Parts: sequence; structure tokens; C-alpha cells
Amino acid sequence: MPHEQLMQEYDERRQRALAMGGPEKLARRREAGIMNARERIDALLDADSFLESGLFGTSVMPGDADNTPGDGKVAGFGRIDGREVGIISNDFTVKGASSSLTNMKKMGHIKRVATQRGLPLVMFGESSGARMPDNMGARGMGTMLGNDPVQYVRMRETPWVSAILGQCYGSSAWYACLSDFVVMRRGAVMAVASPALASMAIGQKVDPEELGGVRLHAELTGLVDIVVDTDAEAMAAIKRYLAYMPSHAKEAPPRLAAPEGSDEAGDGILAALPENRTRVYDVRKILRSVLDRDSFMEVKPLYGKPAVIGLGRLDGRSVGIIANNPMGKAGALDVAACEKITRFIVMCDSFNIPLLMFVDTPGFVIGIEGEKQKAPGKIMNFMTALQMASVPKLSVLMRKSYGQAYLNMGGGRNSDDIVAWPTAEVSFMDPVYAARVVAWGSNDPAEIARIEAEMRRDSSAYDLAGIYGVQAVIKPQETRRYLKRMLDIHEMRPTRGVGQHQMRNWPTTY
Repeated sequence: MPHEQLMQEYDERRQRALAMGGPEKLARRREAGIMNARERIDALLDADSFLESGLFGTSVMPGDADNTPGDGKVAGFGRIDGREVGIISNDFTVKGASSSLTNMKKMGHIKRVATQRGLPLVMFGESSGARMPDNMGARGMGTMLGNDPVQYVRMRETPWVSAILGQCYGSSAWYACLSDFVVMRRGAVMAVASPALASMAIGQKVDPEELGGVRLHAELTGLVDIVVDTDAEAMAAIKRYLAYMPSHAKEAPPRLAAPEGSDEAGDGILAALPENRTRVYDVRKILRSVLDRDSFMEVKPLYGKPAVIGLGRLDGRSVGIIANNPMGKAGALDVAACEKITRFIVMCDSFNIPLLMFVDTPGFVIGIEGEKQKAPGKIMNFMTALQMASVPKLSVLMRKSYGQAYLNMGGGRNSDDIVAWPTAEVSFMDPVYAARVVAWGSNDPAEIARIEAEMRRDSSAYDLAGIYGVQAVIKPQETRRYLKRMLDIHEMRPTRGVGQHQMRNWPTTY
């Protein structure tokens, strides 16, 4: 066949593949304000950096090749801010981006290359699940499923990011749950199976939002880190998240220049801290006074509200923030807060991000509901993760630090360095409650007051500093300057900023 004819055939095949599910389906998405699979890739990656893998892939099922351009998934490699990433984008216009043999091979290849070559992996989830009838029967199961014995193994060699941008059932839900960072667009749904299948299974109509909508996953399951309104906002969140991360676990995170004016923010920190120890405040104001200007990226803000976690920068360094939040249950840590902190510690330790803990907690939420949710186990998971983390850990005792929560938030030798403010107060439990326990059965106000005064003895920052339980007591407005120096001192020089990663295979959810 002449070269010209071969090239013409190539161009025709390429155009058919790029057309995805056809102009009508693409037009409907455009009218709904929803990006298609290729538009999402273009919106995320640096211009002209996408190198596609598997453009000419199609279904292996007889008679289906012409109806399955790309086999419903667009995959390849590209750059974000100059750094290489692997990317997989579900094309819902082709058989609902359902999983079948060819597209699963494409996904496996991108994952394998990203893992072996140290590239973050980005996955745009929008899939109807397994393709029928491809996966049906013994032959379907035997050929389509289970051919990769490490398909769902997370050793956290590189960061994984997932965006839930439509219906996400089956494998697109699995990969979201395996990811380090998950962004979800309002109106999207993530579940084991579709509402139709769930309705048949339980014999009653299931609402998609109740089955797997934003409220469920952002507030109740904690499987989603950030909620957005549009695809474009999802792309911006992914870019921002990856900017804090190394490309792989064997390098330190990138360091940037601190924005001008960052050092001056700490001067106003006292204005955010109430003088009355029983008054609540928004700890985010404290964090923004300490971190580089506009650098704090909170994750899971609607889940486990007694704690605030997120990524930020201090003097240009990526840091992980764990802070007690008096606005939620007075800062008393509940099961959800323990779980989200644990996951965050594991992620930061796996990717060499130092941890800064800001402490103001009366302890853990106690009661029947917490015990039903395995509170002791969650508290110990938190404690185990903290003690196994090998990245630098620095704690700031702001106000209350009581009981076991004192240890969970880095007290004792559970942080590499601990600094206290003059407002700090450390004891086994709140003196008011301690007095009631000791004076149990007494109705004498004077006796109760005497016992409470006794319980308050030796609980100040200076009492703790006197036995070297903290390494320094500083003014709150000196916190940023102090932590900058501590990060300089605790830099992991012998390993060039790389930790031991003892929790690299910790379950992504549990």
C-alpha cells in the first residue's frame, strides 16, 4: 500500500478515536457545562504536554471495535507546572466508561509506569462500573478480572489523586478510595454500584445523593477531601495539592520562596486568641498567622470538625498541619477527628512532609456512641501512626492539653520538639471535672472549690518547662520565627529529606 494511502488511513483512524462518543453526546455535555474526558486533561496539564497511550485501543468483543474509540478511557502522560504525571480520564461518552479488557490494560500500564518512574498519578472518575456483557460468565470473569495481583495495592510510592466528576461506580470508586487526595464535584455520586442496581438489591428506590453524594462523603464517611462546584475548580484543587507534594516518595517536597509579608502576619496572632480560657475561637486564624501567606489548604473541613488538618508552607517548605479546633466540640477529639488525623499523618509521613501540631484540646469525646464506633481503637491507631512517623514532628501547646490527648498531640517524646505559649495548661483532665470526681458525693461548695484549686496546681507552661517537658516557652507572636528555625534544625539531612515510610502500606481507609 502506498505511503500516502497509509498516512490517510492513519489520519482517519486517529480522527475517529479523538471523536470519542460522537458529536451529539459531546454537545449534551457541553450544554450541561461538564467537560469531556479530553477537555479535562487539557485543563489540567501544561499546554501541548499530553502524550497519549492507547489512542487506538478498542473493545475486544466481536463487533464492538467501531463503537468503542479508546475503549472508553483516555490515558497517557503529561506535565503539571513542568513536572511529569500519569493521567487516566474516563470517557463517559463511550459505553459509560465501563471497564473492559483493553481499557483495564491501559490503566494498568499507566499505573505501572508512574510507580516505576516516580510520577504522581491523576485519575478522573466518571464510570458506570464493569461493562456488560463483557464481564459476565466464567469466561468474562476469567479474562477480564484478576489478571493483576497488585491492582489494588497501595505502597504509596507516588502520590495518587482522584477527582469524582460524575457517576463513579466500581473501579472508579475503588481508585478514589485508594487515593491520597480526592476532590468531588457537587452532583457527582460515588458508590459501590449504581442507584438502579442498589434499588433492585434492597427492593426500594434509592436516591443517588443519599447513596453516594457530596454530603455523605464530605461529612459522614470522610472519603472526600475537598468539594467543588465545577470541573475547572477540581483541576485547580488538584494542581494546588500536587504543588505541595514530591513526585515520588524518595525525594523531598519542593521548596518555594515565601511570599512577601508572611513574617508580618504573626504579629496579630494574639488578636485571634481569647483571653478567657473557656471561649472558643477559629484555629484557622492562628494557622494563617503562622504559615506563609495564603498557603494553607485545608482538607476534609466538614468531617471530624474538632480537628483542622491541611497542607501549608512555612518559609517555603511544605508542612502538614494538625490543629485542635475549639469551634468543634470545644476541641474534644471524636472518632471522626481521630480517623482523619491518622490518615493525614500516614500521607504526610509517606511523602516526607514535616508535621506541625497546634494543641488546644480537653481530651477525647467519651460516651456510648464513641464506644460503638470503636473509639479506643481509633485513638490507638492515631497514636500508633504518630509514633511510627519518621518525619519531623513539632508541637505548639496553645491552651489545654489533657490526658491521653496530650500524648496523641505530640506531648512527652511524641514530638521532636515541643514549645508552649504562656497560655498553655497541661494536666490529666480538666480541673473542674477532676474536682467533681475527687469530691464525688460532696455537696459542700467550699470543699469542691478547694479541691479544684488543688487540681489546678502545677499545670502551667512554666511548670512543664521546669521539668523540661517542653523545650521552650515563647510568646505566641514568636511562633512563626521559632518554627522556621526548628524546621531548619530538624531537616532530615542524612537522608536528603526522605523518611523511613514505615506506614507506606497502611490502609487508605479502615
